[in-house]
Amino acid sequence: MPGRGPVARRARTAVRWLPLAPATALLLLLLAGPIAYCVYLAFTDTQLTGQASASFVGFANFRRAFADPDFRNAVLLTLLFTVLSSIVGQNSLGFALAALMRRASKGVRTLTGTVVIAAWVLPEIVAGFLLYTFFNRRGTLNAVLEWLHLPQQNWLFTLPILAVSFANVWRGTAFSMLVYSAALAEIPRDVTEAAEVDGASGLRRFLHITLPMIRRSIGTNLMLNTLQTLSVFGLIWAMTRGGPGNRSQTLPVFMYDQAFLKALIGYGTAVALLLLLVGAVFAAVYVRLLREET
Repeated sequence: MPGRGPVARRARTAVRWLPLAPATALLLLLLAGPIAYCVYLAFTDTQLTGQASASFVGFANFRRAFADPDFRNAVLLTLLFTVLSSIVGQNSLGFALAALMRRASKGVRTLTGTVVIAAWVLPEIVAGFLLYTFFNRRGTLNAVLEWLHLPQQNWLFTLPILAVSFANVWRGTAFSMLVYSAALAEIPRDVTEAAEVDGASGLRRFLHITLPMIRRSIGTNLMLNTLQTLSVFGLIWAMTRGGPGNRSQTLPVFMYDQAFLKALIGYGTAVALLLLLVGAVFAAVYVRLLREET
Protein backbone atom coordinates (compact mmCIF):
# COMPACT_ATOMS: atom_id res chain seq x y z
CA MET A 1 0.00 0.00 0.00
CA PRO A 2 2.70 2.58 0.81
CA GLY A 3 4.17 2.12 -2.67
CA ARG A 4 0.94 3.18 -4.31
CA GLY A 5 1.19 6.70 -2.97
CA PRO A 6 3.97 8.06 -5.23
CA VAL A 7 2.61 6.13 -8.20
CA ALA A 8 -0.84 7.57 -7.67
CA ARG A 9 0.55 11.08 -7.33
CA ARG A 10 2.53 10.72 -10.55
CA ALA A 11 -0.56 9.43 -12.32
CA ARG A 12 -2.63 12.40 -11.11
CA THR A 13 0.12 14.80 -12.22
CA ALA A 14 0.20 13.19 -15.67
CA VAL A 15 -3.56 13.49 -15.96
CA ARG A 16 -3.44 17.19 -15.04
CA TRP A 17 -0.74 17.83 -17.65
CA LEU A 18 -2.53 15.87 -20.35
CA PRO A 19 -4.78 18.76 -21.54
CA LEU A 20 -1.65 20.93 -21.89
CA ALA A 21 0.16 18.42 -24.07
CA PRO A 22 -1.13 19.71 -27.46
CA ALA A 23 -0.26 23.32 -26.59
CA THR A 24 3.16 22.29 -25.30
CA ALA A 25 3.82 20.31 -28.48
CA LEU A 26 2.85 23.29 -30.64
CA LEU A 27 5.12 25.62 -28.66
CA LEU A 28 8.02 23.22 -29.05
CA LEU A 29 7.33 22.81 -32.75
CA LEU A 30 6.59 26.44 -33.71
CA LEU A 31 8.65 28.38 -31.17
CA ALA A 32 11.42 26.36 -29.55
CA GLY A 33 12.30 24.56 -32.80
CA PRO A 34 12.85 27.71 -34.92
CA ILE A 35 14.74 29.39 -32.07
CA ALA A 36 17.06 26.42 -31.75
CA TYR A 37 17.57 26.38 -35.52
CA CYS A 38 18.40 30.12 -35.51
CA VAL A 39 20.97 29.56 -32.78
CA TYR A 40 22.51 26.82 -34.92
CA LEU A 41 22.57 29.08 -38.00
CA ALA A 42 24.40 31.79 -36.05
CA PHE A 43 27.37 29.44 -35.70
CA THR A 44 27.52 28.56 -39.40
CA ASP A 45 28.43 30.36 -42.63
CA THR A 46 25.02 29.70 -44.22
CA GLN A 47 24.20 31.86 -47.25
CA LEU A 48 21.07 32.19 -49.35
CA THR A 49 22.83 31.90 -52.69
CA GLY A 50 26.11 30.72 -54.17
CA GLN A 51 26.82 28.03 -51.59
CA ALA A 52 26.71 24.26 -52.00
CA SER A 53 26.76 23.48 -48.28
CA ALA A 54 27.17 25.32 -44.99
CA SER A 55 29.87 24.62 -42.45
CA PHE A 56 30.22 25.22 -38.71
CA VAL A 57 32.35 28.31 -37.99
CA GLY A 58 31.98 28.62 -34.21
CA PHE A 59 32.05 32.20 -32.90
CA ALA A 60 33.41 33.64 -36.17
CA ASN A 61 30.15 35.48 -36.94
CA PHE A 62 30.11 37.11 -33.51
CA ARG A 63 33.78 38.12 -33.77
CA ARG A 64 33.05 39.55 -37.19
CA ALA A 65 30.15 41.56 -35.79
CA PHE A 66 32.18 43.16 -32.99
CA ALA A 67 34.96 43.99 -35.47
CA ASP A 68 32.50 45.46 -38.00
CA PRO A 69 32.22 49.29 -37.75
CA ASP A 70 28.77 49.11 -39.39
CA PHE A 71 27.58 46.80 -36.60
CA ARG A 72 28.94 49.12 -33.90
CA ASN A 73 27.25 52.03 -35.65
CA ALA A 74 23.96 50.07 -35.68
CA VAL A 75 24.27 49.37 -31.94
CA LEU A 76 24.81 53.05 -31.14
CA LEU A 77 21.92 54.13 -33.37
CA THR A 78 19.67 51.47 -31.81
CA LEU A 79 20.43 52.75 -28.31
CA LEU A 80 19.93 56.36 -29.43
CA PHE A 81 16.67 55.49 -31.18
CA THR A 82 15.44 53.59 -28.11
CA VAL A 83 16.34 56.32 -25.63
CA LEU A 84 14.91 59.16 -27.74
CA SER A 85 11.73 57.55 -28.95
CA SER A 86 10.83 55.17 -26.13
CA ILE A 87 12.39 56.05 -22.79
CA VAL A 88 12.15 59.82 -23.30
CA GLY A 89 9.58 60.36 -26.05
CA GLN A 90 6.75 57.86 -25.64
CA ASN A 91 7.09 57.61 -21.88
CA SER A 92 7.16 61.35 -21.18
CA LEU A 93 4.55 62.37 -23.74
CA GLY A 94 2.25 59.51 -22.75
CA PHE A 95 2.40 60.55 -19.11
CA ALA A 96 1.84 64.23 -19.98
CA LEU A 97 -1.21 63.39 -22.11
CA ALA A 98 -2.64 61.12 -19.42
CA ALA A 99 -2.21 63.80 -16.75
CA LEU A 100 -3.68 66.57 -18.91
CA MET A 101 -6.64 64.44 -20.02
CA ARG A 102 -7.64 63.90 -16.38
CA ARG A 103 -8.36 67.63 -16.10
CA ALA A 104 -9.80 68.10 -19.59
CA SER A 105 -13.45 68.08 -20.57
CA LYS A 106 -15.09 64.95 -21.94
CA GLY A 107 -15.04 66.29 -25.49
CA VAL A 108 -11.34 67.09 -25.36
CA ARG A 109 -10.56 63.68 -23.85
CA THR A 110 -12.52 61.91 -26.58
CA LEU A 111 -10.90 63.90 -29.40
CA THR A 112 -7.36 63.57 -28.02
CA GLY A 113 -7.75 59.88 -27.29
CA THR A 114 -9.13 59.20 -30.77
CA VAL A 115 -6.30 61.04 -32.51
CA VAL A 116 -3.53 59.44 -30.43
CA ILE A 117 -4.93 55.91 -30.57
CA ALA A 118 -5.56 56.20 -34.32
CA ALA A 119 -1.81 56.54 -34.86
CA TRP A 120 -1.21 53.48 -32.67
CA VAL A 121 -3.61 51.15 -34.48
CA LEU A 122 -2.22 51.97 -37.93
CA PRO A 123 -0.05 49.20 -39.42
CA GLU A 124 3.62 50.02 -39.00
CA ILE A 125 4.31 50.21 -42.72
CA VAL A 126 1.37 52.60 -43.23
CA ALA A 127 2.55 54.83 -40.39
CA GLY A 128 6.03 54.81 -41.89
CA PHE A 129 4.71 55.93 -45.29
CA LEU A 130 2.64 58.72 -43.69
CA LEU A 131 5.65 60.03 -41.79
CA TYR A 132 7.77 59.72 -44.93
CA THR A 133 5.38 62.08 -46.73
CA PHE A 134 5.48 64.39 -43.69
CA PHE A 135 9.30 64.66 -43.54
CA ASN A 136 9.99 64.40 -47.28
CA ARG A 137 11.74 67.32 -48.97
CA ARG A 138 8.42 68.19 -50.67
CA GLY A 139 6.32 66.97 -47.78
CA THR A 140 3.91 68.50 -45.29
CA LEU A 141 6.49 69.79 -42.80
CA ASN A 142 8.40 71.82 -45.38
CA ALA A 143 5.12 73.12 -46.81
CA VAL A 144 4.18 74.45 -43.38
CA LEU A 145 7.66 75.96 -42.90
CA GLU A 146 7.42 77.61 -46.31
CA TRP A 147 4.03 79.08 -45.39
CA LEU A 148 5.58 80.44 -42.18
CA HIS A 149 8.58 81.80 -44.18
CA LEU A 150 10.98 79.61 -42.21
CA PRO A 151 14.00 77.73 -43.63
CA GLN A 152 13.35 74.24 -45.03
CA GLN A 153 15.54 71.18 -45.34
CA ASN A 154 15.49 67.54 -46.37
CA TRP A 155 14.82 66.09 -42.92
CA LEU A 156 15.23 62.45 -43.97
CA PHE A 157 18.71 63.29 -45.27
CA THR A 158 20.02 65.74 -42.68
CA LEU A 159 18.43 64.31 -39.50
CA PRO A 160 17.29 60.76 -40.35
CA ILE A 161 17.60 59.18 -36.89
CA LEU A 162 15.67 62.07 -35.31
CA ALA A 163 12.98 61.80 -37.99
CA VAL A 164 12.42 58.07 -37.41
CA SER A 165 12.54 58.64 -33.63
CA PHE A 166 9.79 61.25 -33.92
CA ALA A 167 7.80 58.83 -36.08
CA ASN A 168 8.05 56.13 -33.43
CA VAL A 169 6.97 58.59 -30.74
CA TRP A 170 3.97 59.63 -32.85
CA ARG A 171 2.95 56.03 -33.43
CA GLY A 172 3.60 54.51 -30.00
CA THR A 173 2.64 57.18 -27.46
CA ALA A 174 -0.91 55.85 -27.19
CA PHE A 175 0.20 52.76 -25.29
CA SER A 176 1.97 54.84 -22.62
CA MET A 177 -1.01 57.18 -22.43
CA LEU A 178 -3.39 54.29 -21.75
CA VAL A 179 -1.07 52.73 -19.15
CA TYR A 180 -0.64 56.00 -17.26
CA SER A 181 -4.32 56.90 -17.53
CA ALA A 182 -5.19 53.65 -15.77
CA ALA A 183 -2.43 54.15 -13.18
CA LEU A 184 -3.43 57.73 -12.38
CA ALA A 185 -7.07 56.70 -12.06
CA GLU A 186 -6.07 54.29 -9.26
CA ILE A 187 -4.59 57.04 -7.06
CA PRO A 188 -7.09 57.77 -4.25
CA ARG A 189 -8.40 61.30 -4.54
CA ASP A 190 -8.53 61.72 -0.77
CA VAL A 191 -4.73 61.34 -0.60
CA THR A 192 -4.05 64.13 -3.09
CA GLU A 193 -6.78 66.30 -1.61
CA ALA A 194 -5.32 65.88 1.87
CA ALA A 195 -1.89 66.86 0.60
CA GLU A 196 -3.39 69.89 -1.13
CA VAL A 197 -5.16 70.95 2.08
CA ASP A 198 -1.85 70.60 3.93
CA GLY A 199 -0.35 73.14 1.54
CA ALA A 200 1.71 70.83 -0.68
CA SER A 201 2.46 72.41 -4.05
CA GLY A 202 1.68 70.68 -7.32
CA LEU A 203 5.34 69.72 -7.77
CA ARG A 204 5.58 68.24 -4.26
CA ARG A 205 2.37 66.26 -4.78
CA PHE A 206 3.76 64.96 -8.06
CA LEU A 207 7.13 63.96 -6.59
CA HIS A 208 5.97 62.53 -3.26
CA ILE A 209 2.53 61.12 -4.05
CA THR A 210 1.95 60.56 -7.77
CA LEU A 211 5.34 59.13 -8.76
CA PRO A 212 5.69 56.69 -5.82
CA MET A 213 2.16 55.37 -6.32
CA ILE A 214 2.56 54.70 -10.05
CA ARG A 215 6.21 53.58 -9.95
CA ARG A 216 5.43 50.00 -10.89
CA SER A 217 3.36 51.17 -13.86
CA ILE A 218 6.27 53.34 -14.98
CA GLY A 219 8.67 50.39 -14.81
CA THR A 220 6.30 48.06 -16.65
CA ASN A 221 5.59 50.65 -19.34
CA LEU A 222 9.28 51.36 -19.84
CA MET A 223 10.09 47.68 -20.18
CA LEU A 224 7.34 46.96 -22.73
CA ASN A 225 8.04 50.11 -24.75
CA THR A 226 11.77 49.48 -24.81
CA LEU A 227 11.42 45.90 -26.02
CA GLN A 228 8.95 46.97 -28.69
CA THR A 229 11.18 49.82 -29.87
CA LEU A 230 14.23 47.58 -30.13
CA SER A 231 12.39 45.47 -32.72
CA VAL A 232 11.05 48.34 -34.88
CA PHE A 233 11.83 47.59 -38.52
CA GLY A 234 8.94 48.46 -40.87
CA LEU A 235 8.72 52.08 -39.74
CA ILE A 236 12.41 52.78 -40.40
CA TRP A 237 12.49 50.74 -43.60
CA ALA A 238 9.52 52.63 -45.06
CA MET A 239 11.00 56.03 -44.19
CA THR A 240 14.75 55.76 -44.82
CA ARG A 241 15.75 52.10 -45.42
CA GLY A 242 18.50 52.76 -42.91
CA GLY A 243 19.95 55.61 -44.95
CA PRO A 244 21.28 57.86 -46.11
CA GLY A 245 24.31 55.60 -45.96
CA ASN A 246 23.87 53.93 -42.58
CA ARG A 247 22.85 56.97 -40.56
CA SER A 248 19.52 55.47 -39.49
CA GLN A 249 20.47 51.79 -39.73
CA THR A 250 19.42 50.28 -36.42
CA LEU A 251 20.11 46.64 -35.55
CA PRO A 252 16.89 45.20 -37.08
CA VAL A 253 17.60 47.02 -40.37
CA PHE A 254 21.27 45.98 -40.28
CA MET A 255 20.25 42.39 -39.61
CA TYR A 256 17.81 42.40 -42.55
CA ASP A 257 20.43 43.94 -44.83
CA GLN A 258 23.03 41.31 -43.97
CA ALA A 259 20.73 38.28 -43.94
CA PHE A 260 18.49 38.93 -46.94
CA LEU A 261 19.98 41.66 -49.13
CA LYS A 262 23.55 40.39 -48.85
CA ALA A 263 22.40 36.75 -48.42
CA LEU A 264 24.56 36.19 -45.29
CA ILE A 265 22.05 34.20 -43.27
CA GLY A 266 24.57 32.96 -40.70
CA TYR A 267 25.96 36.42 -39.99
CA GLY A 268 22.51 38.03 -39.97
CA THR A 269 21.24 35.44 -37.51
CA ALA A 270 24.21 36.12 -35.22
CA VAL A 271 23.28 39.81 -35.27
CA ALA A 272 19.69 38.85 -34.40
CA LEU A 273 20.92 36.92 -31.36
CA LEU A 274 22.97 39.92 -30.26
CA LEU A 275 19.86 42.09 -30.61
CA LEU A 276 18.01 39.55 -28.46
CA LEU A 277 20.79 39.89 -25.89
CA VAL A 278 20.41 43.68 -25.85
CA GLY A 279 16.69 43.28 -25.19
CA ALA A 280 17.41 40.76 -22.44
CA VAL A 281 19.76 43.24 -20.73
CA PHE A 282 17.09 45.97 -20.77
CA ALA A 283 14.46 43.52 -19.49
CA ALA A 284 16.75 42.29 -16.69
CA VAL A 285 17.42 45.86 -15.55
CA TYR A 286 13.71 46.72 -15.46
CA VAL A 287 12.77 43.48 -13.69
CA ARG A 288 15.49 44.11 -11.10
CA LEU A 289 14.18 47.62 -10.48
CA LEU A 290 10.62 46.35 -10.13
CA ARG A 291 11.73 43.70 -7.62
CA GLU A 292 13.60 46.29 -5.58
CA GLU A 293 10.50 48.48 -5.48
CA THR A 294 8.43 45.52 -4.29
